[in-house]
Amino acid sequence: MMNKTDCATLHEKLQGIRAIAFDADDTLWELQNHFEAVEHEYCRLLAPWGSKEEVSAALFATETANMADMGYGCKAFTISLVENAVRVSRGTVTGDIIGRIVELGKSLLHIDATPLEGVEQTLRYLHDQTDEHGARRYRLAVFTKGELLDQENKLRRSGLAPFFDVVSIVSDKTEEAYHRLCADLEVMPAQLLMVGNSFRSDIAPALQIGAYAVHVPFHTIWAHEKTDEYEHERLWRVESLKEMLGS
Repeated sequence: MMNKTDCATLHEKLQGIRAIAFDADDTLWELQNHFEAVEHEYCRLLAPWGSKEEVSAALFATETANMADMGYGCKAFTISLVENAVRVSRGTVTGDIIGRIVELGKSLLHIDATPLEGVEQTLRYLHDQTDEHGARRYRLAVFTKGELLDQENKLRRSGLAPFFDVVSIVSDKTEEAYHRLCADLEVMPAQLLMVGNSFRSDIAPALQIGAYAVHVPFHTIWAHEKTDEYEHERLWRVESLKEMLGS
């Protein structure tokens, strides 16, 4: 959690920032807990063919193997659920169970995407900041990976779309993708601040291109996003986006 000195340091560093990008899932709204609820029910459905630990481990392996071809998102996840069910059951899973699994996967396409506490307040504050000439101080962006239509729909349902100048939905958050984001925002990397919950996707690559970063850890994280974390002079950690208000 930031103390007053940390907040002052962050706002001092923000003097050179011209654009702020936000991750979406588990930064602006909850998502991973919905995936975990689906996986819990999925393991229950496949209990005749393995323990929860066995089914979950097999599912993660299937997702990882599919990632290069399918990327991230609910649709890729649903295909992995079905493929893994067939593999774990050695082809004996019934059509009724497959149908239920597809319903579980599709349910993730309709989460309410309610903004997390403090998100709307923080975005409004940053959106309305002006410089000495009365122009907006920051351009704001959503920078998220996943399936295009699903992410667009969640942003629409969240009600947060009007705050953003740029919406960038990518297959993966590589350094190249971060450079493209800077081009879209018309800033240099040193003028970009990236805000997100995943150290692997939101923090490390942003720091590597010379940008600044604010890490907002979520209470749960997908195993694929886990990585070693480290301190950095261009990195701050907060418990809530509200800490970026500096009040």
